[in-house]
Amino acid sequence: MARLGRLGFLAVGVVFHLIYIYSIFDIYFVSPIVSGMRPHHVDAPAPAKRLFLVVGDGLRADKCFQQHIDPDEPSQTRYLAPFIRDKVLNEGTFGVSHTRVPTESRPGHVALIAGLYEDVSAVTTGWKVNPVNFDSVFNESRHTWSWGSPDILPMFQLGASDKSRVDAWTYDEEMEDFTQDATNLDIWVFDRVKAFFEDARRDSELADLLQKDKLVFFLHLLGLDTTGHSYRPYSPEYLKNIKVVDQGLKEVHTLVEEFYGHDGKTAWVFTADHGMSDWGSHGDGHPDNTRTPLVAWGAGVKKPESTLSLPAGEKNGHEDGFSGDWGLGSVLRHDVAQADVAALMAYLVGLDFPVNSVGELPLDFLDADDETKAKAALTNAKQILEMYSVKEAQKKATHINYKPYAPLANLLEQFAEIEGLLEDGAYELTIKKSMRLIKTGLEGLRYLQTYDWLLLRTIVTLGYLGWMAFALTTVLDSHIVDGTAEADRTPVSTFLFSGVLVGLYTLFFIQKSRPTYYAYALFPVVFWEEVFVRRRSVVRGVAQLVREVPGGTSKYLGLAVQAVMGVALLEAIVLGYFHREVFSVCFILAAFWPMMYGAAFMKTNKLLCTLWPVCCFLMSTFTLLPVVKTESETQILLGGGIMFFMGVAYMIFGTTISDGVPKGQTLGATILANYSRDVISKSIVGAQVGLIALSMIVTSSSLRSLQQKQGLPLGNQVLGWSILVLSLTIPLLHALQPNPHYFHRLAVLFLTFAPIFVILSISYEGLFYIVFASTLHLWISLESLLSSSTPNTTQPRALKLADLRLSLALTLFLQSAFFSTGNIASISSFSLDSVYRLLPIFSPFAMGALLILKLLIPFALISANLAVLNRRAGLGGSAVFMCVTALSDVLTLNFFWLVRDEGSWLEIGTGISHFCIGGALGVFLAGLEGLGTWWGKGVQVHVPAAAAPALESKAERKEM
Repeated sequence: MARLGRLGFLAVGVVFHLIYIYSIFDIYFVSPIVSGMRPHHVDAPAPAKRLFLVVGDGLRADKCFQQHIDPDEPSQTRYLAPFIRDKVLNEGTFGVSHTRVPTESRPGHVALIAGLYEDVSAVTTGWKVNPVNFDSVFNESRHTWSWGSPDILPMFQLGASDKSRVDAWTYDEEMEDFTQDATNLDIWVFDRVKAFFEDARRDSELADLLQKDKLVFFLHLLGLDTTGHSYRPYSPEYLKNIKVVDQGLKEVHTLVEEFYGHDGKTAWVFTADHGMSDWGSHGDGHPDNTRTPLVAWGAGVKKPESTLSLPAGEKNGHEDGFSGDWGLGSVLRHDVAQADVAALMAYLVGLDFPVNSVGELPLDFLDADDETKAKAALTNAKQILEMYSVKEAQKKATHINYKPYAPLANLLEQFAEIEGLLEDGAYELTIKKSMRLIKTGLEGLRYLQTYDWLLLRTIVTLGYLGWMAFALTTVLDSHIVDGTAEADRTPVSTFLFSGVLVGLYTLFFIQKSRPTYYAYALFPVVFWEEVFVRRRSVVRGVAQLVREVPGGTSKYLGLAVQAVMGVALLEAIVLGYFHREVFSVCFILAAFWPMMYGAAFMKTNKLLCTLWPVCCFLMSTFTLLPVVKTESETQILLGGGIMFFMGVAYMIFGTTISDGVPKGQTLGATILANYSRDVISKSIVGAQVGLIALSMIVTSSSLRSLQQKQGLPLGNQVLGWSILVLSLTIPLLHALQPNPHYFHRLAVLFLTFAPIFVILSISYEGLFYIVFASTLHLWISLESLLSSSTPNTTQPRALKLADLRLSLALTLFLQSAFFSTGNIASISSFSLDSVYRLLPIFSPFAMGALLILKLLIPFALISANLAVLNRRAGLGGSAVFMCVTALSDVLTLNFFWLVRDEGSWLEIGTGISHFCIGGALGVFLAGLEGLGTWWGKGVQVHVPAAAAPALESKAERKEM
């Protein structure tokens, strides 16, 4: 590979990181869907002819069953779902359904209805329509009728093998308005179901169909999810929505039972796709998001079992204390995995188990004799082992020296033994062995799923290590030895590295591996070859760095110590992803940084050395604040007010002559020359400041209107969007009379995003924006004082070992931008409250774009400040970014090995988000570097005159 320029290096980095981010989905989250299995159903009469699945989207288990203050009668505390509660206590079986991440509507419904957990990457391939034709309970039914959200129902209708078998009625997307009463969504569903059965009394053809067996009815109730997002799951609105769902279900239940003449052939399942966090979000693995209610009653479902009848010491399901305040301790609680619900529904209505289902039939829910339970358990085992057999056959056909899963090597003999027990009437033993075989079958599926892990994880690890080594080698080659060391590329080295690549590609071809495998293998081979052939640059570069380290023969030891300290900081940042307080500690320690340069330096730069610790201490407070934020108009307006007065101050007192007086020109002439530019510039700054004031007024009005449940006024919405667009476009007018001074450019950039931060803030984010921008400016000012280089030189100076400090500090700023206003690693920590001021109608991608815009604003400040610092320190524009790109992947590699696809849902979700953030940072840095380069064109900087004496004093102290 020829030496890459700046753009080439960035391009390789972007491609590498994008491909390697996807690696966890090839390793940890491969789609479980395969084809070619035979269907299996229980060889026994179905207990139910029809089944109703009712899903309260976003309903938490505790909120469903606990006592609450009645939102309609605040003086009363009562259970808000008395109908569902009555079914638990008198007619059915209940428990908690535990979901997996991501706790979103689509994967939750796939698990409930198809019995499979989609790989996480599938969520990104389609929101409303699943791109894979998976099997489901709906697909196996004679006919399914469904009512509810246009985001969920089409997925199962269009995914059915016979689309005419599934009918779906959905409301318009405009009804999903977060500022309106979302109970209307659920009422709409209940009204349509009632109208459907009323129509059936007049439509003989429909009435005849409704009397047949294997029928499924699906009621998707989105109101709770929408209300939870808008008002939180502890709000009166959410609690009222629970009452609406309970009452609507009661009315539909009465209507259905009357329609069928109480024939006892209807089964009911009530559950939720996911829960809801206290701050109105979901997506990650927090227990509030993964624990949902499950209540089943009707035909084929066991009646409640009293805990009083249990033998002493036997578990009753309430041992975890989660249901301690539900008042349901008198009946057994049976928890299930979410995919188990699909198996339960298939059994109740006599359908084939969905062929890709990994659900274990919950026998504790069945009202059946031991023989039927034994047959059902054996059928469930055959269905799961059928999937294992097909997957194993595929693996055998493509892998060299395949090693089978030992416990399933004699699978046919195991089935023959269980079938013999069933024929002999040993039902309990049949059930026991069948359930054990199901567990073993799931373990076998897990074995096949992870069969290629060792090879892939080794390749990916070598790829990340290779990229870090390649990036650092490029830095040494380009910014320290200036490309003077020749690459030592020989036929032997080319043959060895090419041979490794050919060997891996041959293996992948034989195993019919995915195309991405070839890309994973390419990068480490290419990177390590480049490091090997440029080893002379590495040796010379390290030797040049070591010259700066005092200590004679111990110089290399000193270099190693500094490297270890750098890695320790990076590991501390890794810890910060789990404990945000670590970033507070880092900023507190950074507050004492100027003291390292002695009293003379601090005396010469009193103002900077005073403001720096103040800003560092303020920065340290943000990661100590709770992630859960509630709307605070006071904090929003306080942040906006400070931004406004900062803008006014700059407009009035900003430097009139940014560049000084040119040689040979008088002060008066300079003032006259710049007068026109300054008038125009201040007018544009005034317009920017005016937008801040207007954004405060509009935000305050919108916030109050939404809190009073009056919706978002159209005028406010139009004005809000206008402010957002104008705040991004008005600064372009500065090009009419450019002012190249760096401080002016930074001030304009700060004011550009200030109105957006006001509109999209929930509480203290605006205050963070102010402190963050101030800390960045102080940082580049202090760093400029520590550089002895002359700015604006035509040739950038070589990197020094001391410049590693810039890279580490930049890494810390990047992470603090992520974590100071929340926990970016948790999807559910993002609140949609601010987005409702612009988009009251549900639009996941548009809302997500606004949240990402708010998230990215601090990084624009980082990019601009670093561009100034590069100029003031005399560094090449990409030098620091190259170092940070290499260092950031220390985090990524940590997170790669911390990714889990099993364990608690919180651990799974955390691992995914951490790795994706770390990997995306490599792509993001390339964008920042490009943005900084573009922004910094023509910027004029200066180094304070005080820098030289301060540094000289420091050098003199070292020599003494």
